[in-house]
Amino acid sequence: MKNYWKVLSIAGLQLLSVSGYAQQISVNSLNYISGPDQARMVFDLTSAPKYRIFQLENPSRLVIDILDVHLGQALSQPPASHPLFHRVRTALRNDTDLRVVFDLKKQIEPKSFKDGSHLVVELTDKGPLANAAKPGATPSFAGKTTEPKTVARKADMAKPVEPKPAIKKAVEGKSAGLIKVANRSLKTKMAAHKSKGIVIAIDAGHGGKDIGAQGYSGTQEKDVVFSIARRLKTLIDRQPGMTAVMVRNGDYFVNLRERMKIARTAKADLFISIHADAFEDPGVKGASVFTLSQKGASSEAARWLANSENASDLVGGVKLHDKDDVLASVLLDLSQTATQDASVDLAANVLENFGKIGELHHDAVQKAGFMVLKSPDIPSILVETAYISNPSEEQKLRSSAHQSKMAMAIFKGIVSYFSQQHTPINTHMAEADTELSM
Repeated sequence: MKNYWKVLSIAGLQLLSVSGYAQQISVNSLNYISGPDQARMVFDLTSAPKYRIFQLENPSRLVIDILDVHLGQALSQPPASHPLFHRVRTALRNDTDLRVVFDLKKQIEPKSFKDGSHLVVELTDKGPLANAAKPGATPSFAGKTTEPKTVARKADMAKPVEPKPAIKKAVEGKSAGLIKVANRSLKTKMAAHKSKGIVIAIDAGHGGKDIGAQGYSGTQEKDVVFSIARRLKTLIDRQPGMTAVMVRNGDYFVNLRERMKIARTAKADLFISIHADAFEDPGVKGASVFTLSQKGASSEAARWLANSENASDLVGGVKLHDKDDVLASVLLDLSQTATQDASVDLAANVLENFGKIGELHHDAVQKAGFMVLKSPDIPSILVETAYISNPSEEQKLRSSAHQSKMAMAIFKGIVSYFSQQHTPINTHMAEADTELSM
């Protein structure tokens, strides 16, 4: 009898241990079937699932959300020769749903259906990607979420960004009164931050569950860029009149909008985002520096003007909620134009110093729509320090000595930028005419 109760107890505990999955569908495997212009993926599950399927751009991805499922083991990867996509990634959402992401090589048209306990997804080849990288261009890595990258020509770097046509017309129609009001409003920022030190927000990319790119030896982007960021903070804090603020102070995830908010809360004068790039070709290498593209700036301006939460915020020290639509647009456009020009100057200085310590992937400042660069009144740059997917550059990224060189290159770029009459008015450094040291 004792043995009977013992067996019954063990059976009961086993039932309890799997009760969490009792109502969930299990994903057993994923199989690939490829043809010349069409491919099929077959998910083998324990029963028919609920799901949704959609595509994302920049980079191009196919996303399948399978609801209320359990993934017992990692899904198989497609062969390297697969005609339509590079690889598959998975992530758990809401603790119950599985997101499966396919990084695409070509434009596709997906169709899906359920066949018993199988989910079948058919993909039809619709030709090359619209933003496919040309030989020698900067490709985006499948493991990183990026937005389109375009080269900033030297001619573009030299001239200010033209105001949007609608705003330009409005300014021409009410030029004298509006510009006077705009200039008075922008000067508010100077008075609001009188006698403060220069504040630089340092954003170590990724963090926590988001490891970023990964090298062939297992080096994770989030770790090396955090180390470089800490070294940069030390250099900045030693400079009289400067203070550095870390966007993240440890290994945890911070979403992109929150990173911008942290910099604004700190009243940062500059925003420096530090990353390590990657690509499937291990021969690709070199550093790059990015500023916000005009398209990214335009979309952000529309968001600021449309979002009631932003309307009461300060842009260049000015509140927009009490301004009419035309004046608000003018103020925002003036602020964005000045910020973009300053960002390009900062990026050029940082890029020049990176060229002194190693190879450059691009010898000109690049432009992209990265979310973290979208603050309308904080000059912002994103530094791709090296290609972590390149074995030799991965080793350099792991080296304390080279991390210090990279931090110093960014710091020297910052110092050069402020030495070129960019020192914010009414800061300790401007008032004391402090000599910048490197």
